[in-house]
Amino acid sequence: MRRWIWIAIIVVIGVAAIVMVGDVNKLGDRLVGFGWGAFVACLGLALLNYAIRFVRWQLYLRHQQVEVPMASSALVFGAGLSLSITPAKLGELVKSYLLREMHGTSATGTAPIVVAERVTDLIALLLLAVVGVAAYGVETTLVIVAAALVGSGLVLLAWPRPTRFLIDLVTRPRFTSRFRKPLHEMYGGLAALCRPKLLVLATLIAVPAWGAECIGFAEIVNAFPGVQVDLGLAMVIYAATTIAGALSFLPGGLGVTEASMTILLVQGAAKLDRAAAVDATILTRLATLWFAVLLGLVCLAFARARIARLNPESARASGVSAN
Repeated sequence: MRRWIWIAIIVVIGVAAIVMVGDVNKLGDRLVGFGWGAFVACLGLALLNYAIRFVRWQLYLRHQQVEVPMASSALVFGAGLSLSITPAKLGELVKSYLLREMHGTSATGTAPIVVAERVTDLIALLLLAVVGVAAYGVETTLVIVAAALVGSGLVLLAWPRPTRFLIDLVTRPRFTSRFRKPLHEMYGGLAALCRPKLLVLATLIAVPAWGAECIGFAEIVNAFPGVQVDLGLAMVIYAATTIAGALSFLPGGLGVTEASMTILLVQGAAKLDRAAAVDATILTRLATLWFAVLLGLVCLAFARARIARLNPESARASGVSAN
């Protein structure tokens, strides 16, 4: 099983590399005169995003009474970024696997954290989008639909009876029945993590994290000669398109996020020319999504080495060597 997990990770990373190279090849001549300092600033703001979200990760671990060394926690959190390319970032569940391999923590205790992170990320992005909608009155329909979907999910978390019924229904067939108990346990943990007080606190942490990436997006767009887009408008475009990508359940929101971001930059209030919009979209994705994947790969390599040191038997079983 461990070998298959590592093989799946390698396949996902290979596909991500191919897509990233394809994105780079699409960059056009509109980069002449582009202020590359904005791209560097966006990378720094993306790092700030991860640092703030790590604080939330630590908060969740403490709530779940999971005690691991800070170094392990940071490596595991960073390694999860390598699978940001998976649908709704659910590949970040690998963090539960890594914690278990390093320190023997229960996967059912840590897996709900990954889902809770996605819930509060969506709520934070919605709040940022609402600010932009209030200021500019754009993309109201998209934000309302997203709010309805997220609200429905929160209702299911707060209302155990229909949710547990759905779990029982999905696990009724023989080939899924073995997942019933773990899913019920995971739901119980997720519901606890989404109680009002903790939900509000985690969301308040996530808002500035994603706000940092909104600022980075604005910096990149405005680095093109002759372009000026207000921060509020950039905020609603980035937040709304990121939400659309997440709710599409496509790997990393690929295609949906890029297409919607380009369209909004061209046809919305920003009024960019198509070449600048395409380049701004690709550069933003390189500085956020693809930067996260590359940073995650580095952390994943260190995490594998740490597993080999702390748990040699597990390392041999999964094909991980100390070298």
